[in-house]
Amino acid sequence: MASHLAGATQSLPLQSVEKIVTPIKIPLKELTEQTLLKQIAPSAILVNDKGDILYLYANAGKYLELPSGEMCINNILKMTANSLQRALTISLHKATETNETVRSGVIKVKTKGKCSTLNLVITPVHASADSLSKPTMYLIILEELPLLKEKGLVSLDALESPDANTQILRLTRELEAQEEYLKTSNEKLNISNEELRSSNEEIQSMNEELQSSNEELETSKEELQSVNEELSTVNAELQMKVVDLSRSNNDMNNLLAGTGIGTIFVDHNLCILRFTPAASRIINLISSDIGRPVNHIVSNMMGYDMLREDLKEVLGNLIPKEIEVKTIDGKYYIMRIQPYRTLDNVIEGAVITFLEITKILQMREELRLLNRELSHMAVLVRDSNDAIIMQDFDGKILAWNPAATAIYGWSGEEARGMNIEQMILDADKKEARQVVEYLSKSKVLKSYTASRVTKSGEKVEVSITASLLVNEEKKPYAVVTTQRKINPRMTEKNGV
Repeated sequence: MASHLAGATQSLPLQSVEKIVTPIKIPLKELTEQTLLKQIAPSAILVNDKGDILYLYANAGKYLELPSGEMCINNILKMTANSLQRALTISLHKATETNETVRSGVIKVKTKGKCSTLNLVITPVHASADSLSKPTMYLIILEELPLLKEKGLVSLDALESPDANTQILRLTRELEAQEEYLKTSNEKLNISNEELRSSNEEIQSMNEELQSSNEELETSKEELQSVNEELSTVNAELQMKVVDLSRSNNDMNNLLAGTGIGTIFVDHNLCILRFTPAASRIINLISSDIGRPVNHIVSNMMGYDMLREDLKEVLGNLIPKEIEVKTIDGKYYIMRIQPYRTLDNVIEGAVITFLEITKILQMREELRLLNRELSHMAVLVRDSNDAIIMQDFDGKILAWNPAATAIYGWSGEEARGMNIEQMILDADKKEARQVVEYLSKSKVLKSYTASRVTKSGEKVEVSITASLLVNEEKKPYAVVTTQRKINPRMTEKNGV
């Protein structure tokens, strides 16, 4: 056995070995007190002044009985046996009234089919160190007969003696205690009745006041209902106006933001009231600038610093004014200043709008250059010795220069109502259609010779160079031919 213990000790860590070898030491005083309490301490129950159980000590639970129903009761007066309940009620009441230790003497109690003889002692317990304060807890001590016999408080023979005098004396004491309890209860009841009577009178007085107040409240309620109905009607009208105003405001904001036109509203003092996002590209505006003078804001306009003077001029004569301005990013705008008029035709400020015209100016310049190029082309076409004819894919003549009139005899006005097939011999019409079809497929065609008919019916031989005209979408829309009259003896007909 020792070898086994030694082997187990060697296999355990050092700390585990120390825990096994070293015993737990308990102070001798505490050990002695615990042993004495286990031997001589009676059963005890700690309760408050109402009898609610706070703590159970030793075997006190065997004198308690659980009542039927929901477990929400912890009062000792409702959980003790009938044989103990009366003595316990009287003693606890006496202890709470006198704040002194109460001894009820020997009591026979029957619990769980067994009879026990007890000595009931109730002593006050002070929770604080102040012994003069009224105790709020009481310790109920239940001393059983064997313990009483050892202490010599009473003999077993005296308890079991059927002496009539002893029984009468015990019953007399119980009756006196019961009468004292009933007297005290009656006094408490009388005091409670007086308090209830006084409270009832106060309640009646309060009831009368409440009835008067209720009548006033009823009158006020009727008035408030009438006012509430009027307010409901006004509120409904205001709600409709708010909805209409919100819708109009949303429409206006979307309209101003959707047009992309920069707009600034100012009052008579030239302070900003509102502006659209597009306006911030011309004048550096942010939301916190509302309420500031417009001339305090940095502008992106180049070579223009007369905004304040122009606004005052428009507000003075009420005549709108337009100015072309340029910004530092190279864009051009038409700045229009006009009075801000209300529906009642009242002037409340001015409106500044900026309409971008950069693309318009660019297109104007492009048109100017294009017109100049067209003028040069028109001079070249007009002065050319070759016939220049433009036709669509159906053969309708679209353009006709003077040289074409000299070769074929038709004037420009006459030719623009003709079809090119009127100038082509029947035998050559199929070939002419193939040339147009060939060109419509964006294929390159070399110069070729062909026969044409003049207005007088004369047949002429011409050298033709055909070109395809395309639009901006790179789609062909017409054919331009340059035709030069050649000597018939040198004519050489080429196929497609």
